[in-house]
Amino acid sequence: MRIRTPAAALAAAGLLVASLSACGQEAKGGSRYKPDEGKGSTIGLAMPTKASERWIADGDNMAEQFKKAGYKTDLQYGDNKVENQIAQLENMITKGRSLLVVAAIDGSALTEVLQRAHDAGIPVISYDRLILGTDNVDYYASFDNERVGRLQAQYIVKKLQLGKPEKGGDKHNIELFAGSPNDNNTKYFWNGAMKVLQPYFKSGQLTVRSKQTRMNQATTLDWDGGTAQKRMDDLISKNYGSDRVDAVLSPYDGISIGVISALKSAGYGSRSRPLPVITGQDAELASVKSIIRGEQTQTVFKDTRKLAQQTVAMGDAVLNDKKVKVNNTTDYDNGKKTVPAYLLDPVSVDKSNTRLLVDEGYFKAGQLT
Repeated sequence: MRIRTPAAALAAAGLLVASLSACGQEAKGGSRYKPDEGKGSTIGLAMPTKASERWIADGDNMAEQFKKAGYKTDLQYGDNKVENQIAQLENMITKGRSLLVVAAIDGSALTEVLQRAHDAGIPVISYDRLILGTDNVDYYASFDNERVGRLQAQYIVKKLQLGKPEKGGDKHNIELFAGSPNDNNTKYFWNGAMKVLQPYFKSGQLTVRSKQTRMNQATTLDWDGGTAQKRMDDLISKNYGSDRVDAVLSPYDGISIGVISALKSAGYGSRSRPLPVITGQDAELASVKSIIRGEQTQTVFKDTRKLAQQTVAMGDAVLNDKKVKVNNTTDYDNGKKTVPAYLLDPVSVDKSNTRLLVDEGYFKAGQLT
């Protein structure tokens, strides 16, 4: 176990703060970790679930890229159970893993176990989901999640051909879904989308007939498609009747699939009653095929191979006392500290540009037929 004295930890913190004085610069990593804990050591990768194909891809991508960089990996999935993830992290700490990369199931539930990691001198990178309420997270690697929400909302505005609020225009019905309440990313997606949609609510061009317009009314525990399907069933039966849903803000492809199932059960999907505009996120294969079929309308592509590559570069720098490249040192306050982050850009995908996913090598052409 790599225990550091309080004085050493304090000195390391001072070095880190000094190196992060401006957004976009490189941050000094590794000052409280042994440089010889680099190449050949074992990295602990704690992913949330295998129920989503994107998390399987994330874990596999990181394991492969850490291996290419000269490391071994211990890849674990928590089955969307917080207690499982905590136990897995405790085991990784006990086994002396040199670095923990954590995609948290519940970002606020890891304070105690990450204190143990800190006491053992093990650095922590928060992967895609920001870990909350602890000083013991060193870096954050993710996509610009507020931009994801903006892309989804902008797509709805474009497809419904909404004009400027002051010019009026056709009126449309929309229902809103948000991500899991225990995932800090949910608020970024939601805030990004609401900044775009709010003027159209105010002008009356968009109406939420269910009146469920607050994030806590729209959340979907564990991003679960079945939960989303039940909620959409309820929204339709209680609020629509002969009126139609024109758009659904869905933050994730798995939720979109549940929403589509509910809409089809209510008679949507025919020529006389087409499906509404339905957004999504992650460009999962089933949803990309759904887009090609004309069911789901849009998704947001986040190339997790590039996120894995960036995370591996950050981890390698931390463990080998090199500078860690970050591009945001101001926006990701976890309640205890502002975590230095590297953010990648997401891309909107619909039927017109699904070929992008093949050109980028994310899917093979045959997979999309």
